[in-house]
Amino acid sequence: MFNRLFALFLLLVLSPLFLIVALSIFLEDGIPIFFIQKRVGINYTLFNIYKFRSMKKNTPNIATHLLENPEQYLLKIGGILRKLSLDELPNLINILKGEMVFVGPRPALYNQDDLMTLRVAAGVDKLKPGITGWAQINGRDDISLEKKVQLEKEYLNKKTTLFDFQIILKTFTNVLFSKGVSH
Repeated sequence: MFNRLFALFLLLVLSPLFLIVALSIFLEDGIPIFFIQKRVGINYTLFNIYKFRSMKKNTPNIATHLLENPEQYLLKIGGILRKLSLDELPNLINILKGEMVFVGPRPALYNQDDLMTLRVAAGVDKLKPGITGWAQINGRDDISLEKKVQLEKEYLNKKTTLFDFQIILKTFTNVLFSKGVSH
């Protein structure tokens, strides 16, 4: 319940920022403002994740690291959104809907079977996905899938409110210095 109430509070407080980002995307590349994609949630269920669109409308619907020359698809505002993780702000809608929480493993793409196989074997699929997580602050895009799942398993075993709070604080530090962001 805390996740939902805090997400609602943040949506209200950050609504001017949402408006600025939405307007910037619209002026550069029109609508849609949001990027909606199938992701894997708790117990291998699928849900639609909401993000601000950081890529052009004609971008193939695959993971950014699989694109040849991904920079050609990036909106001018998109680089800033990704660097500061502002593209993730609409994840607050997913928290309101009960599909995500603030801290947990980042939701896998619907076709990331390799990652999900590792998560199921480690029991991490039982965790609700989060906006940030232990693997996010310990490497993000710079670590292997195996290392990511190892860190997610470690989080599962150490999960407490205090640990979640530490992860959130470290997330802000990492975002400020763009640590672990490769695209």
